[in-house]
Amino acid sequence: MARYQQMFNCSDAAFQPNGQAPVSSTDKPVNSVNVAKFTPPRRLETDEIPLIIKDFRVAARNAIEAGFDGVEIHGAHGYLIDQFLKDQVNDRTDKYGGSLENRCRFALEIVEAVVDEIGADKVGIRLSAFANYSGAADSNPQTLALYMAHALNKIGILYCHVVEPRKVKHSEKIEPPYSLGPMRDAFKGTLIVAGCYNREDGNTAISSGYADLIAYGRLFLSNPDLPRRFEIDASLNKYNTETFYIPDPVIGYTDYPFLTSDV
Repeated sequence: MARYQQMFNCSDAAFQPNGQAPVSSTDKPVNSVNVAKFTPPRRLETDEIPLIIKDFRVAARNAIEAGFDGVEIHGAHGYLIDQFLKDQVNDRTDKYGGSLENRCRFALEIVEAVVDEIGADKVGIRLSAFANYSGAADSNPQTLALYMAHALNKIGILYCHVVEPRKVKHSEKIEPPYSLGPMRDAFKGTLIVAGCYNREDGNTAISSGYADLIAYGRLFLSNPDLPRRFEIDASLNKYNTETFYIPDPVIGYTDYPFLTSDV
């Protein structure tokens, strides 16, 4: 699957076309700690939004023509779509802001456009209703998650890929008052969950019906043969967070060792 996302307000004008400010649902600067200095964003005008939606449509078509099986729309992690969804970022007064329905309109119009272009059976979306990436938070994430689940059911996409609401710092898991259970019950398609899962609790989530599939990130990065290690319950390489997202093409990306044997 190909993943497509638009640039968001966590960016610098130097990376944008013609040195322009990055676009967003707002003109408020990023409100987050431990981040680089970003250029304040430019609020998208209402009549510009169809052009952004067209970008997603074209990108989806290009992905299929390039040989991908489908696309995953990135609507999570503080990126552009997430900034429209969350009421702590979206301060618009047009039809894309204010009410929950209006804040979800941008995301759902993108999904509908991509589905119209390549078919619902080739489309998924990633959401992080409960997360607070780069200050993109919502005052009622459970309601947001359920609204999106019901709306996506009407469109009939293949899957929804959601981030656990638990607080995660590397290998530490702190369970919050929220759960993906209600969203699991509401969404009729395939539900993929992610968020600091290991072998044991991933198996438990599947066997209990809490999720259909588990997505692994850090563990897969540090264990290129993760499925085999899970299969035989082998020990895992520990990941090094100091090498995450560095520009070196090898260190932290392709230098973790494979199993030398099955035991």
